[in-house]
Amino acid sequence: MAKFIPVDPFDIVIFGGTGDLSRRKLLPALFHRWLDGQIPENSAIVGTARSDLDDKAYRAMARDACEKATGENWDDKEWKKFEKLIHYVSIDATSAKADWPTLKSKLTMDGERACVFYLATAPSLYVAICNALGREGLAEGNTRVVLEKPIGTDLESARAINDGVGAVFSERQVFRIDHYLGKETVQNLMVLRFGNILFEPLWSRNYIDHVQITVAEDLGLEGRADYYDRSGALRDMVQNHMLQLLCLTAMEPPNQLEDDDVRTEKIKVLNALMPIHGEAAKKQTVRGQYKAGMKGGEAVRGYADELSGEDKSDTETFVAIKAGIDNWRWAGVPFYLRTGKRMSHRHSDIVIQFKKTPHSLFGEGNDMANRLVIRLQPDEGVRLFVQIKEPGPGGLRVKSMPLNLSYAESFTVRYPDAYERLLMDVVRGNLSLFMRKDEVEAAWAWVDSLIEAWEQAGDAPEPYPAGSDGPLAAAMLMDRDDRAWWEGL
Repeated sequence: MAKFIPVDPFDIVIFGGTGDLSRRKLLPALFHRWLDGQIPENSAIVGTARSDLDDKAYRAMARDACEKATGENWDDKEWKKFEKLIHYVSIDATSAKADWPTLKSKLTMDGERACVFYLATAPSLYVAICNALGREGLAEGNTRVVLEKPIGTDLESARAINDGVGAVFSERQVFRIDHYLGKETVQNLMVLRFGNILFEPLWSRNYIDHVQITVAEDLGLEGRADYYDRSGALRDMVQNHMLQLLCLTAMEPPNQLEDDDVRTEKIKVLNALMPIHGEAAKKQTVRGQYKAGMKGGEAVRGYADELSGEDKSDTETFVAIKAGIDNWRWAGVPFYLRTGKRMSHRHSDIVIQFKKTPHSLFGEGNDMANRLVIRLQPDEGVRLFVQIKEPGPGGLRVKSMPLNLSYAESFTVRYPDAYERLLMDVVRGNLSLFMRKDEVEAAWAWVDSLIEAWEQAGDAPEPYPAGSDGPLAAAMLMDRDDRAWWEGL
């Protein structure tokens, strides 16, 4: 059973405390850490928003959210203890008339106790809120600020946010969160590589044919139409989640697992990513948008139908990219990235496809290659496909079978989800799983060049039926290289 080490007492202020992120993720994450004994009883959780609520009403909202997230493991006695930590302050942080004295009265602010300001708001408010915190003397001492993605919509806006926040908080106080980096299997990727002599000597162009990273969603807009239509799959998923996964897969071994050692190796990968522009964008990328289709025997609306009052949109809901890393380890090894909405099923995988053996001893059709599949969601786990003899008479037949590590089967107790782990790392001041300023800007620089190429080409996204595996062009992107997307379940 995992041993959870308590953190020191802390204060956390959630701006946007009544919003979707707070209710679905942040408040349940804090309650689960309380249930596992990690949060001291003299800590404080303060929700802030414009809504006119009091502590009692906010605690009722928080209880409803936590009870839904906890399910059959709900513990009413523990909730009654936990809710004593929860407070609410009605405040418009961007208003000159904001009630800062009331908020300050809920916090310790002794210079030693950690105080976390979590900005679960629109990114356009980040700088204004930070300026207000600085003006009110709330950025001093052992304080830190958490920024949710997306940080900007392009390189210019990302720099403006980074510079604005940086004018108030030092870089070591800023935690740019990407919840994918808190997933157990994502962190296990480093252990697989650097903790097993079996893998690291093979982790290069000498033995790896290609790498696939897929983040497929079976849902559509789900109430995010206004935001999503301004961003699209490239900005929403590739610029942050997928490039972070690529960095962890491709980076060099850090000297140690300290904050900046890991982040420095990731920025090296981003700087080595080969830009895709001009004609190369047509050959190496695919944009798609889902149209009406079928899922589970039921009709599903198309993207344009889900938009409110819009007849047409050129926003992509699917992206496939053939990327390259221009360095010694990965020269010539393609990294295929794929993400989309309304796909056939929800799954996120990193697939390391090894090369075939140089000479096949077992006849035609028996020259399959090893494959390492790291599943991030659902059913987190790791599978290493090896070749074995298929039992039975009538000749020697080779079959590819997995050595399977399933988290659900191997670790029968519940383990923390991504937000639980990352919130505790913020309290501890551990920056290793959070993005550095130059990481964010390097990722945007690469994405901006691709956006520019798409805009110059002026091509509309290729339609694909909801409930499918994306546009035909995505399959052809792989087929031209005599490869195929991994669709294993």
